[in-house]
Amino acid sequence: MDKRQGSPYDRGAADAYYHRDPDPHYYNLGLASKRVDKKDLSDEQKAEYLLGHYEETDRKDFGEFDNE
Repeated sequence: MDKRQGSPYDRGAADAYYHRDPDPHYYNLGLASKRVDKKDLSDEQKAEYLLGHYEETDRKDFGEFDNE
């Protein structure tokens, strides 16, 4: 499985880390390239994205926000 930056697995893990809901996608040539959305992903790529999303256990700590 490809776990390089921009891969379906990497994007799934990043979305989980930043508390984003699953939205399968990837970048075909790294993050500086065109985004490939869910409708254009193979079943295998969708599965890799979801695996990355659900295997990521770390979460970004955004700190405390004072709304006063």
